[in-house]
Amino acid sequence: MLFDYEKLTLADLRALSALNDSKQHTPEAREELYPRVLRVAARVAVTSRCVRGIDERGLHKTNLAALSDMLRRVACPGALCLSDGFPVPPTGFEQRAVVGGDATSAAIAAASVVAKVSRDRFMLRMHERYPGWEFATHVGYSTPEHRAAIERNGVSPLHRMSFQSMAYQQLAL
Repeated sequence: MLFDYEKLTLADLRALSALNDSKQHTPEAREELYPRVLRVAARVAVTSRCVRGIDERGLHKTNLAALSDMLRRVACPGALCLSDGFPVPPTGFEQRAVVGGDATSAAIAAASVVAKVSRDRFMLRMHERYPGWEFATHVGYSTPEHRAAIERNGVSPLHRMSFQSMAYQQLAL
């Protein structure tokens, strides 16, 4: 996330001072931050990866490749690209992995908010397409309700079959 500081208003500055790990905000607070982040960001990129590709390559490798793609889309010459926790494959730009970055870097926290709001909105749309799995309620996290929906309906086309959590292992898929 690259900010255009000339676009910052006092109201934006106050709102953005609350930036933190997106999971530390309520969905309503993230939705409030989202348009402010987009307004002051010089560049924003969002991507998604398909379930089949994640199952073939693995979630971690897929995430790192996606992060590398996104850094190339938002970076500008001379910029130091920050990533949250993990080093990202080479992009041609200087990089630094910051452990706990979404709690210490405004740019990483802003990217976290954009990513989480984008994902939550996607899950709401998928709830309409696959209502039996209650995606609007758990937005893809392994909650008791999510596991109950899988037990009741089986897996949807959105579920990763390579996911090896204890929650999945306890289900007869």
